[in-house]
Amino acid sequence: MADITATMVKDLRQQTGAGMMDCKNALAEVDGDIDKAVELLRVKLGKKVGKLADREAAEGTVQSYIHAGGKVGVLVQVNCNTDFVARNDDFVAFAREIAMHIAATPTTKYLTAQDIPEEVSGAETRVFQQQVADKPENIRPKIVEGMLKKWHSEVVLMDQKHVNEEKHASKTIEELRADMSAKTGENVVISRFSRFAVGE
Repeated sequence: MADITATMVKDLRQQTGAGMMDCKNALAEVDGDIDKAVELLRVKLGKKVGKLADREAAEGTVQSYIHAGGKVGVLVQVNCNTDFVARNDDFVAFAREIAMHIAATPTTKYLTAQDIPEEVSGAETRVFQQQVADKPENIRPKIVEGMLKKWHSEVVLMDQKHVNEEKHASKTIEELRADMSAKTGENVVISRFSRFAVGE
């Protein structure tokens, strides 16, 4: 069984425009073979899979969200392929929902796991390894892996469930992005964000 890495999932997403979980599941099914995974996704998802991710996302919107009586503010940039979609009410509402989520999650520091500097990730891994030093040696790596996954869900935007879990059916930001991409038929990309808080 091949080890399915984040890079493999990212590469497959760029080739197909399919959602992260669809890509991960497809790779697992074909033992990590990218070409076979592309084929599998084309069969399973049909027209939804195209070269969406290859298309330049040069249009888009910048939306803001102000919270806590003007004490917390967020700016988020979400891109797409056409001006038509950029002005679409659903697309703008999606960007606002992302900004609201970031305002409510002060631990959010990075857009994707790939954006975490190696030294930061390495330091966290070492801390977790020390924390489980008293556990049986054979299960330590699995525990550390779980701790890293939990940490990612706290600091990485795309790995987080939207704070309004009821409204968004407990979907992650990446899953919501993939849904918007499928709905619009365009390459929807959350490009960057900034969170401002008085006193920080």
